[in-house]
Amino acid sequence: MRSLRVFCLTLLLEVCMWTRAELFTAISDVEPLLETHKRIIDDLDFYIQKEQKRLMILKQHLDLYKEEHERAMEDIPNYLGNPINAFTLIKRLTTDLDLIEDSIKIGTEYIKNITINHEDVKYPTLEDLTGAAQALTRLQVTYNLNVRDLSEGMLNGVSYSTSMTASDCYELGRALYNEKDYENSLSWMKEALRKYKNENKRYQFTEADILEYIGFSYYLKGDAKTAIEWTKKLLAIDPKHPRAKGNIPHYQKALADQAADLKKKQRGDTGEETQDEERKKKLSAYEKERRTYEALCRGEMVIPQEIAKRLKCWYLTENHPFLKLAPIKVEQSYITPDVFIFHEVLSDSEIEHIKAMAKPRFKRAVVHDPRTGELVPAHYRIGKSAWLRDDEADVIARVSRRVSDMTGLSMDFAEELQVVNYGIGGHYEPHYDFARKKEHAFDKVSGNRIATVLFYMSEVAQGGATVFTELGLSLFPVKRAAAFWLNLHPSGEGDLATRHAACPVLRGSKWVSNKWIHQGGQELLKPCNLEYQEEGIVRKIPRPIPKSSR
Repeated sequence: MRSLRVFCLTLLLEVCMWTRAELFTAISDVEPLLETHKRIIDDLDFYIQKEQKRLMILKQHLDLYKEEHERAMEDIPNYLGNPINAFTLIKRLTTDLDLIEDSIKIGTEYIKNITINHEDVKYPTLEDLTGAAQALTRLQVTYNLNVRDLSEGMLNGVSYSTSMTASDCYELGRALYNEKDYENSLSWMKEALRKYKNENKRYQFTEADILEYIGFSYYLKGDAKTAIEWTKKLLAIDPKHPRAKGNIPHYQKALADQAADLKKKQRGDTGEETQDEERKKKLSAYEKERRTYEALCRGEMVIPQEIAKRLKCWYLTENHPFLKLAPIKVEQSYITPDVFIFHEVLSDSEIEHIKAMAKPRFKRAVVHDPRTGELVPAHYRIGKSAWLRDDEADVIARVSRRVSDMTGLSMDFAEELQVVNYGIGGHYEPHYDFARKKEHAFDKVSGNRIATVLFYMSEVAQGGATVFTELGLSLFPVKRAAAFWLNLHPSGEGDLATRHAACPVLRGSKWVSNKWIHQGGQELLKPCNLEYQEEGIVRKIPRPIPKSSR
């Protein structure tokens, strides 16, 4: 608009100069003004076409924003419980919004007014976008989700949301690329390429941009041969692409170096693999546990029959006289170590009260640093948590008394009630609740965490199981129920068989609360036995069975 004003001002000065030359004295002198007139028509026509195109793009953004907002307002928890919707919402308010603001090109005063009017609203950051991208990838890997299905709004064969656009897939791929997750970045960039060719829409990126990311990602993965193939595809549509032309020789050299390294690793002319290559084929302890963890999250394993046939259910009437009037339903989920589920131990009103108290205090969930004993955020635990004391509200004190009734343990040295909400892809990787011998998490008076009580405060549509990787046990959330297990051997040493994890939430929102009970105060209730069991003791645990083999 400013350039148009400058253009018109220039034109006005030219007309004034002609006027001083007394144009009215001869028609021949006026005729050149028609050319000026024509130029104004052409320039205005060009400007209007550009503005219409720009406004059309803005209108497309507006229509998309309106459509998604209307769908979200119909059922907010259900809408945001879908990880695809959550990711696209964050993208709309980060990279998409930046493009819109660049396109508007409005006056400084108007931008200032918008800034003032929007001071009280929350905007996500690029860090949020990266976190959402990593969460989607976590779900994709853990639950064996197909990228194309995800981009079409499908979760495990069920359609929950509108399809992602080429731009959504591209930004997801870029976020993963920037985090050096080239494998998953490639999947999303290829999906972005497929959608880009089918959509026939104008974006701020081009097909060449996508191809460049794909080619360079393959190179960074160590696959120079495939990097060359994709870069040639890029040069086929843009022969003058400067970086692509320069990258080809670079990739060819890397390919030659890879071939030379491979030849060195072979034994003579036999082509036998070296010990290093054979060692790579063996899964590490972490990889083995990871596979078990993911299979348990998908519900693909069941406990063996020799354990299952001994499990029982009963009504708990001991521990407190009140339980004679209102017994608690108990379900035994595993034996040695014992894992139990207490059913219907929280009411909906108690849950809502606890959630309302926790929300204003939520902070990124933390874990104990084994070196310092300090509470610190960790990438392997994604969620937000708050701590609630017994003296803050009767409902919190009531929950603590109930835990004592359920477990028969003293709450003298129990921790505050920790409330956790797991969002997009929220999870907690395999861990122990007790402190290992060399860790400095708890003082000598309170002692180690002898037991864990985990309350489930929401239904989770898909995912979010609590899994025990050593036992092959999956506990899927049941609202108002609580899981309970002992973390220590009777000798007071840690029980390695209690290693467990919180699986990523695939769809929905997972609310839980933890009550960790310490050794302090249990001397008469849970005395140590005379047989000493070391922390490193390995139980003889029957192997879990894949569902497909039953």
